Amino acid sequence: MARFLFGRLIMLALVALTVSFIGFGLLRLSGDLAAVLAGETASAAEVARVAQQYGLDRPIYIQYLDWAGKALRGDLGASLFTHEPVIELILTRIGVTIKLAFSALTFSFILAVPLGVLAAMLKNTWIDRAVLTLSVVGQAIPGFWLGLLLIYLFGVILRWLPISGSDTPLHFIMPTITLGLATMPAIMRLTRTGMIDVLASDYIRTAWAKGLRPTSVLFKHALRNAILPVVSLSAVLLGFLLGGSVIVESVFALNGIGLLAFDSIKRIDFPVVQSILVFLSFCYILLTLLSDIINAYLDPRIAL
Repeated sequence: MARFLFGRLIMLALVALTVSFIGFGLLRLSGDLAAVLAGETASAAEVARVAQQYGLDRPIYIQYLDWAGKALRGDLGASLFTHEPVIELILTRIGVTIKLAFSALTFSFILAVPLGVLAAMLKNTWIDRAVLTLSVVGQAIPGFWLGLLLIYLFGVILRWLPISGSDTPLHFIMPTITLGLATMPAIMRLTRTGMIDVLASDYIRTAWAKGLRPTSVLFKHALRNAILPVVSLSAVLLGFLLGGSVIVESVFALNGIGLLAFDSIKRIDFPVVQSILVFLSFCYILLTLLSDIINAYLDPRIAL
């Protein structure tokens, strides 16, 4: 297991280094940042002055090394708009996004895993077809449209839930449903496929022949192995939820990192955009490592 973890950590470090450089470079190569910051009516002298002020006139690898050195010390620069340290902006907003992402993933699991197991047990029946239809419909509905529909129904007409803000748990109900329904179809389909494959295995037939209780066969023997791909998928989905909550946070005015990224893009606040991009990429890498460790624990053959 220690050898497995060491190999994964080396791979994580290399991927993190590559992602940070690509994320840094793409923002620089997307256009002349100095000209954008100086404004459309700025003269060449003013553009040159802005480039020198922010160090944009230096070679890109020098800019990267300077930024990476400061980032390792916790200095991500300051916002060009509010002049606040970027690390403080991220830390004050990330809590809302993490709460929303975990709530959405939990909501997806609570609905998707039982439905996937049920569809696998009743394969090729009307219940199986209904579950597959539900997964297709859930994946096809745009998140912003569903969010506006929920706001209109539960916030405007029925007045059951608040439509904006993040002050109370009630504020997270509609955003959680909106974001959770986007990830539920993938979990549902993968659970169904995994359960169908596992239920056809020899050891499951042996468990039935030994007279074990149905709940023991399904959940202790079958679901434990069928859930392995879902664990890996969950890390990907959680990374997607952390980075993909921009639209949902904008619709419901949640003061999270997604809304911060949206506002920073509009204001061309590139230190904030760059830091959020790299920060979310690192979160995604760490979640992938965590899923590998959980899978290795559930199935020791993976570590070998």
